[in-house]
Amino acid sequence: MVVRIAADGAQQARSELERCVAGGGVAVFPADTLYGLACDPLNRAAIERIHTLKGRDEGKSSAVMYFAPLAMREILSALAPRTRDALGALLPGPVTVVVPNPEHRYPLACREDPGRLGLRLIGGPLAGVRCAIFQTSANRSGEPPPSRFEDIDEAIAQGVDLAIDGGALGGAPSTVVDLTALDGEGTWRVLREGALDRDELGRRLGALSHQH
Repeated sequence: MVVRIAADGAQQARSELERCVAGGGVAVFPADTLYGLACDPLNRAAIERIHTLKGRDEGKSSAVMYFAPLAMREILSALAPRTRDALGALLPGPVTVVVPNPEHRYPLACREDPGRLGLRLIGGPLAGVRCAIFQTSANRSGEPPPSRFEDIDEAIAQGVDLAIDGGALGGAPSTVVDLTALDGEGTWRVLREGALDRDELGRRLGALSHQH
C-alpha cells in the first residue's frame, strides 16, 4: 500500500503507519531528513524482515523513534534530570540522542549494549503518531540512504507492507549525540556529525554541561 501525503493527507498517513506497526508490518516512511524503515521495536520477526530488505544485518544498534512527546513518558521517567532537560533542548529535531537505559528497554534495538538506548523525536506531517518505532534508513546495505521517495530501492519499496511518500526531504542524516555521561560527569560527545551542527549543539546544551 502506498500513501502519498500530498494527495491523501497526513492524517491517513499517520493512521496507516499506526495500523501497520501494530499489525506486525514493515513500513517505509519519511523521517525529517531521510526515508526510513519502521516496525514495532519489540517485534523480532519484523526487525528481521527489515534486515532482510536491507540485504544483511549490519549488527548495529538502531534508534527508537517517537512522533509524540507523550509517548516517551515511560522512557523519560527513568532518566536523570539533566538528561531529561537535554532531551527537551534537542528534541524534536534531526538528532539521535544516546541515553542511559537502566531498565534495558527495547533490547532488540540496543543489541549488544542494552544499557544504552538511541532515541529520536521528530515533528513534521507524521507528528502525533502514537506508537514508538524501530527505525533504520531505507536503503540496501552499503548504498546511500534516500532523501526522495522515488530513489528508494525497488526491492525495498515492493517488500514493505506500507510506503508513505512524503516528498523530498533534507538529505543529511541525524546528528548522533552521546548523553550517557551528562548527569555523572557533565559531558557529552558527538558520535556522528549530521544535520544539527556542533555549534548549535553546544548552544543548546551549554547550560547543562561542564565541557564537551
